[in-house]
Amino acid sequence: MCFADLNGELANDVAAANEQRAAKNGARVMAATVDVTRREQVQAMIAKTVEAFGKLDVKFNNAVVNKPMNFLDVTEENWDFIMGINGLGVLIGMQEAAKQMIAQGTGGKIINTASIASRSGYDNVVPYCASKFAVVSLTQSGARDLAKHNITVTGFAPGVVHTEMWETLDKDLVEIGFKEREGQAFEDLAEILALKKVSVPDDVKGTAAFLVSHDSDYMTGQMIHIDGGWVIQ
Repeated sequence: MCFADLNGELANDVAAANEQRAAKNGARVMAATVDVTRREQVQAMIAKTVEAFGKLDVKFNNAVVNKPMNFLDVTEENWDFIMGINGLGVLIGMQEAAKQMIAQGTGGKIINTASIASRSGYDNVVPYCASKFAVVSLTQSGARDLAKHNITVTGFAPGVVHTEMWETLDKDLVEIGFKEREGQAFEDLAEILALKKVSVPDDVKGTAAFLVSHDSDYMTGQMIHIDGGWVIQ
């Protein structure tokens, strides 16, 4: 398994943290530094992975950024930054992974991370919503095109996951005047969920593992929601 991030030090730390667990299952881990918007860097990451492990079976496109701005304040810079990583980065990741899988002739799985924001537009995270709508479209389009190569394309759409990104988002929402105090975004969002609580990464990993496994071999073009009941409200 190759852990890749723009922050190479972080990628190395994650790989090191998973090294013993991987070894117990007869697997190995490695790390790579990559900017997902730079095709040559994505190509180099895939080449490094194939060199280490012999082939590419799964590509997980999970890089994401967000920077809230009220609708009328959204700038070209804000749009390009978010759409570049969340949208173009997924397209490049899918394309380069598919090229490698096709060359191998062994099929494969591509998994994309969308969001609850792929189901509805919100006025203070406009580029983010647009980028996640794009991820759903890319997943469906890729599934149609790559099926003939025995490559499936699926994804999952989390709701509110208590991560460092969401902690930053919580502060940003206060800064633009959408919330009065830090922590309020988590509280308000939890209240509208059927399960009445925000999620943590452990709530998501099982679905990711399922999509990677052979249990999902007959799925393609699908997006699984892990949102605590947001979409049914």
